[in-house]
Amino acid sequence: MTELPLPIRPDIWLAHVFLSRAAAQGGVVRRRTRDIERIVGRERFLAELERRGFRAVENAGQTIIFCNRDPVRIVR
Repeated sequence: MTELPLPIRPDIWLAHVFLSRAAAQGGVVRRRTRDIERIVGRERFLAELERRGFRAVENAGQTIIFCNRDPVRIVR
């Protein structure tokens, strides 16, 4: 099976995620984990989270990005 070309450049994809309205307002952004790994790669994504001081959690193939520096607490 051959891989299809990426539909978007990694730097543009990252900019799109972190310049979204939710991110700009310190909210939450959700993306498919598979898309993150395929388009930008896990290491680059984690480095961008670190650079911005953001946190993220993964569950059921989704990555939830908390676009602020507040602590994250798992309630249950």
